[in-house]
Amino acid sequence: MVESEYFQFREIDVPTKTKRWDIISKSSGFRLGTIKWYGAWRQYCFFPDRMTIWNTDCLQDIRTFIKEQMDLRKGK
Repeated sequence: MVESEYFQFREIDVPTKTKRWDIISKSSGFRLGTIKWYGAWRQYCFFPDRMTIWNTDCLQDIRTFIKEQMDLRKGK
């Protein structure tokens, strides 16, 4: 499990070629969204759950995590 200031990124064990992570709030323990592969764009993308609100700091944590995962996938 990877953590940021606000979230835990919990890898989901699913039978797919690509990884998936649930984004869990550290303060409430609720799932806020998922990061998964989006084939049409050939990259990991963030899929927020309904009725969630995001500020720039939270979105930056998501962006940083996705960039790290894309770099790992590309072998950087």
